[in-house]
Amino acid sequence: MNHLLQTFLAQTQAPVETASNVKLYTYIFVGLSFALYLAIAWVSRVRTTKGFYVAGQGVPALANGMATGADWMSAASFIGMAGLISTMGYAGGVYLMGWTGGYVLLALLLAPYLRKFGHFTVPDFIGDRYNSNTARLIAIICAIFISFTYIAGQMRGVGVVFSRFLEVDITVGVIIGMLIVCFYATLGGMKGITYTQVAQYWVLIFAFLVPAIAISIKLTGSSIPQVAFGSQLLESIDPHRSYMLEKLNTIQQEFNFGSYTDTFVGKWDKTNVFLVAFALMAGTAGLPHVIVRFYTVRTVKAARWSAFWALFFISLLYLTAPAVGAFAKYFMVSPVHGLNGKTTEQIRNNKEYQWFRSWEKTSLILWFDDGDNKLEYYGSADPKSPKVNENEIFNFGKLDDPTRKKLKNEHALWLSSGKTKGKDARPFLRSKKLSGPDKDIIVLATPGMANLADWIIAIVAAGGLAAALSTASGLLLVISSSVAHDLYYRMINPQATEKKRLQVGRITIVCAVCVAGYFGIKPPGFVGEVVAFAFSLAAASFFPAIVLGIFSKRVSTIPAIAGMLSGVAFTGFYIIGCQFFDMPRSNFGIFEQVINPQGIGTLGMALNFIVTLSLTPFFPKPSQEIIDMIDAVREPEGAGDAVIIENVH
Repeated sequence: MNHLLQTFLAQTQAPVETASNVKLYTYIFVGLSFALYLAIAWVSRVRTTKGFYVAGQGVPALANGMATGADWMSAASFIGMAGLISTMGYAGGVYLMGWTGGYVLLALLLAPYLRKFGHFTVPDFIGDRYNSNTARLIAIICAIFISFTYIAGQMRGVGVVFSRFLEVDITVGVIIGMLIVCFYATLGGMKGITYTQVAQYWVLIFAFLVPAIAISIKLTGSSIPQVAFGSQLLESIDPHRSYMLEKLNTIQQEFNFGSYTDTFVGKWDKTNVFLVAFALMAGTAGLPHVIVRFYTVRTVKAARWSAFWALFFISLLYLTAPAVGAFAKYFMVSPVHGLNGKTTEQIRNNKEYQWFRSWEKTSLILWFDDGDNKLEYYGSADPKSPKVNENEIFNFGKLDDPTRKKLKNEHALWLSSGKTKGKDARPFLRSKKLSGPDKDIIVLATPGMANLADWIIAIVAAGGLAAALSTASGLLLVISSSVAHDLYYRMINPQATEKKRLQVGRITIVCAVCVAGYFGIKPPGFVGEVVAFAFSLAAASFFPAIVLGIFSKRVSTIPAIAGMLSGVAFTGFYIIGCQFFDMPRSNFGIFEQVINPQGIGTLGMALNFIVTLSLTPFFPKPSQEIIDMIDAVREPEGAGDAVIIENVH
């Protein structure tokens, strides 16, 4: 066994990353995977609305579980989550807990009932349950808003991968991704997307696990990343055989970054951890592109099994992410240990920084020379300090590069304006979002940091694209179904032919791809952060309406509408104000610390519940027809069929 592990490790090592080889392998792996996706889309092309929106409701539970896993493990999971854990330490586990716990909540609390309801979309359920096209329209707007927020993160991920591994501009990378996903989403609809996502799942999970296993063996000799995470380092790595997390803590503390295993850092107090985790959980259970997956199977039993298989497939990546985050942080900081204060000439040809020189071309990581021609890598362990931001790295930018010259000139103006006392460049770098490495590159850069083989570096690129495109396609279908089915067919033109409805759906996808591409080129934050905003919006709008719609016969139209509007308006206002207009964050007079925008969805959800339940006693009960539908949806499988209400006006 040890011989096999050592053989595997030898085959996964590369003394120095070779840019030309990485690019060649990337073209091969990405080209083959794209060809597979397009072939599946062509074979799975559909001509009916049922096939286009819910894959004919004939997807096997196992395949649907894989497709759901791929749909769920977006660029935020593949690229963003381990990066967040790497930079935030243990506090980054809030994303892991929130997203995983939310899926359990969805599988047990909502999915079987929604499948028995039997329609295509979440706005379908909202409109029919509350017997109102106004409620349907609000749900359509919320679904589109949430989907565009979410898809911005996916397109950003596509651009990052293309920018680094194919050495094209991020804008060009986003456009290439747009064309690919537009082709197979418009051609095959949900059927094509489902089986494409099955293939994408295997690509992304292979790309995530292989480098994790290789690094695990390299550092500790164990082939199981979760075990290596808490194991002793090999003697060749550390003569003292320290435990990996212990060593990482030591290095972090010597740089004054604080302990990696600190539970809470900076603004992540217990309140924010709870609010963000709960927003992610409730948001998961309200995400329209995840819910629609449970409409694609044959029976309620198959929906339950789909949830089981999806959780199993998701766990393979999610249980590995904390180890990958720690590995990335170790390789990012350990080469720097002992190099602080060294000059440009002493460091420039250090092979440990080959990965950096490759990523530097993307402008997603920058070493900025503050004038002393020396490497400085340090932080502050004091969470109240304005210097708490991770990974402030200043070094010797290429002075012949126009971008570096421009930055130096801007920095000089910054200093002359009196915004910073002394020559500390960190506030300037933070203002340019150039404070150390972009969180979105950490997972993609880890194989290069660890000097793994070029083919592994390339397969990670293919995996990142698979993760981003799989979720993007599901989101595009939600936007298409919201416009073509819920708005056009159910509200504007109920007599529309099947051909006309498909035409409107496909045109909507093309338009949505263009809008999504714009947000991918100019995202409102890094991948994990943007996706967290989408979850907050889903938690504040859909989750209360769906839960009360299933489990309360008393809630009627106007209270539900008022609840949705108040929840999403409050949440959207806080996120947009904080992110785009520098609105000061608030503690709302009830918390010790201000609330992060990622967690505001929990308060928006609470407001939704409060408004809805407070107004309910003042309005009439739903009609008997609606109550019968609720009873039918809540009956155990086999006790009766769901009562479907068509064309409610």
